[in-house]
Amino acid sequence: MPAPKMAAAALRQRAGGSGAVALWRVQRRQRSTFDVAVVGAGIVGLASARELVRRHPSLAFAVVEKEKELAHHQSGHNSGVIHSGIYYTPGSLKAKLCVQGAALCYEYCDQKGIPYRQCGKLIVAVEHDEIPRLKALYERGLQNNVRGLKLIGPKEIQEKEPFCRGLMALDSPYTGIVDYKQVAQSYAEDFQEAHGTILTDFEVTNMEMAKESPSESDDGLKYPVVVRNSKGEEIYCRHIVTCAGLYSDRLSEISGCSPEPRIVPFRGDYLVLKPEKSYMVKGNIYPVPNPRFPFLGFHFTPRMDGSIWLGPNAVLAFKREGYKWFHFSAGDFLDAAMYSGLWKLVLKNLSYGLSEIYRACFLSAQVKELQKFIPEVTVNDVVRGPSGVRAQALDSDGNLVDDFVFDGGSGDIGSRILHIRNAPSPAATSSLAIAKMIADEVQRRFEL
Repeated sequence: MPAPKMAAAALRQRAGGSGAVALWRVQRRQRSTFDVAVVGAGIVGLASARELVRRHPSLAFAVVEKEKELAHHQSGHNSGVIHSGIYYTPGSLKAKLCVQGAALCYEYCDQKGIPYRQCGKLIVAVEHDEIPRLKALYERGLQNNVRGLKLIGPKEIQEKEPFCRGLMALDSPYTGIVDYKQVAQSYAEDFQEAHGTILTDFEVTNMEMAKESPSESDDGLKYPVVVRNSKGEEIYCRHIVTCAGLYSDRLSEISGCSPEPRIVPFRGDYLVLKPEKSYMVKGNIYPVPNPRFPFLGFHFTPRMDGSIWLGPNAVLAFKREGYKWFHFSAGDFLDAAMYSGLWKLVLKNLSYGLSEIYRACFLSAQVKELQKFIPEVTVNDVVRGPSGVRAQALDSDGNLVDDFVFDGGSGDIGSRILHIRNAPSPAATSSLAIAKMIADEVQRRFEL
């Protein structure tokens, strides 16, 4: 079970405090040659770097991150849910890695004293036509070996969630919540303790084959790939693994690899239940997903700090890291608007998209969705909350890329790169399992 709060606070201070940042900067001056550089210090990049350095302790590894802090974007702006693996197609990587990853996540948090709550989840049918889909979801969860699943009726729903109304629900007792930013910072601490190097404020703008050895190297072109940042600083390495989330397609393109699938950013805005109303929700309450729509829909999510998040919606972001309505990048907007895959997605889901925009503008429309599950919630009980941006991979036919995508390229540099092109939700839950798969792939491709 979780360690005392004092121990958790100490962990946060060691992993994410100013001392850690200072250490990373010292490491930058000491070394600029590495066997493998991992680009991106989100939860997947850090988990992968941690797994690689544990498997290959004699090699030199680096993580490079464009921000000054770790897990700053998707990993620090998600719902914090430890998913159990119900939704995903049986046999898919998402299903396999989520079930494995959830178990590894709980085990890791226990080992490190990172607080979490196994508060469970109800997927609630509020209309009769949702019941067949709910039963199909139950069967899917059983095929995916999700623990403890059962279908419950109205009376049992209210025993678990006294303010929730529904005709039937799928009860997933092993779903939990955690602060994934704290988990990611702990991965970083493990990586550093194993002599890995973390370089922050290092925005990669170029990757190419080196024309000469780095000045401190006596091994000829042992480190033939040069990675250059926006300030003109360089590191040299043998191989690169990119886990760049919102920029995965652009990093692939600058390395000479394929830009497909493209990343289109979708912002999700949350509401927050006022603290005096948080008693209305005990665990996660989710809708039955509608296969006609691309996103999951509004849900109730408890947080580790005791707050209750409601949502999110899903609207096109006008900037890849645009967490507010007024955040705008002409380049990012044109990049999305000129992509045929986006227009095909919009045309296939026009009514849904317009509804999402309407709900984003009007608080009462979002509350109306919530009232399907908890009728007592009113507009006066909620305030606008935080937002996240989802790196949605989209193919040229307008299809959301649903599973993990790994690729590299051809030629001298392409053969030395592994791009993690799409690591969709539940990537945070699955991070330790994903890391094992990435480490296996690195071993296979690069023969470490």
